[in-house]
Amino acid sequence: MNLHTDNKYVPIIGIQEFRKGQTAGRKELLYNELHGERHISKPHKHDFFIIVLFDRAKGTHNIDFQDYVIGDKQVHILFPGQVHKWSIEPNTTGYQLMIDKVFFDRFSSYFRFSFTDYINHPVISLSDKNFDLLKYEFDAIKDELDALDSLQDIISKRAAVIATIVSKAAEQTFTGAKIYQSNPRLAKFNMLIDQFFKEEKLVAFYATKLNISANYLNILCKKNLNVSATQLIQQRVLLEAKRLLQSTDLSIKEIAFELGFVDHAYFSNFFKSQTGMTPTKFREE
Repeated sequence: MNLHTDNKYVPIIGIQEFRKGQTAGRKELLYNELHGERHISKPHKHDFFIIVLFDRAKGTHNIDFQDYVIGDKQVHILFPGQVHKWSIEPNTTGYQLMIDKVFFDRFSSYFRFSFTDYINHPVISLSDKNFDLLKYEFDAIKDELDALDSLQDIISKRAAVIATIVSKAAEQTFTGAKIYQSNPRLAKFNMLIDQFFKEEKLVAFYATKLNISANYLNILCKKNLNVSATQLIQQRVLLEAKRLLQSTDLSIKEIAFELGFVDHAYFSNFFKSQTGMTPTKFREE
């Protein structure tokens, strides 16, 4: 499996890298099964979406620098650009859908919560009933992919059902989801941060986009999320800094430039204030 670079800064693994070992698949979607022990020690990114359904499973899945315990009857969701690695123990069974961006858009609206919620909570525990429902749909997609006359529309409808079941199971996990649902400005703020965080670090920019004052945006964040608007922006910058430090060979200076800092000293001070360690120390560890 070869890492390639889609642009100057982000090394990724493309969906085509998995076609050789696929269980079943079309150009836009692959189905694979996970059996037994597997280890990915080098953090990396994908340019596609991944939905993993674990049946019997043990191990650790590190997503965006946070360890998640892999357990029985879970679904794991990865979005393009998220950094991950895992250590899966023997006797594990799982099922994996790899979906390109264009095809994902056909059913993405069936994920009822903000994508930010799924990114922040990528591991969702399932009841026996929800697991059985998802397993049925995974099997149905595999059968359709294997059919000589397979239809993309049937696969996308099955994928939409999967998104709906996952969303239903996620209601208990996404404790903050209702906050964003009842405060569309906060949801929009999160989307704007993801779009502009490299260029824009000031709250005033986002407040203008939302047609409210910077002070009111800060009040909304503190009241509903217990963090300031500035902290939300900084959290996103920090996450991207960690991704670049772990998954690229860019110098600290190049990373600082990529993230919109005027010089690497300013970036290093920011990183240390947030994590308690220098970027170099983080990369070494």
